[in-house]
Amino acid sequence: MLVTNLTILVLAGFVGFAVISKVPNTLHTPLMSGTNAIHGIVLLGGLLLIGLSGNGFVNKLLLVIAIAFGTINIVGGFLVTDRMLEMFKRKPEPPPASDGDASAAGQPSETAR
Repeated sequence: MLVTNLTILVLAGFVGFAVISKVPNTLHTPLMSGTNAIHGIVLLGGLLLIGLSGNGFVNKLLLVIAIAFGTINIVGGFLVTDRMLEMFKRKPEPPPASDGDASAAGQPSETAR
């Protein structure tokens, strides 16, 4: 049983890498948002299971660790998605320098001498 589960885990890793490497760069932001939503559902399932699990200490410990890692993954994913979306925003143009404020444009003023 352990060998079967490890084989499935390794094959799923290879399939995931193959699928993600084929995604164009412009679609990475929506893909990350979608996976964050899916991971939120997984986290909710972990929270439900911790309430329904038996009295076993190991079960509860593994669920708490999984919930902690899932939370870190979701928060990190949303932070990275936010940073990626910031790259698509236009930067505001600086206001033009007025004639009376020559020092703002990097030019020495006459009164500075």
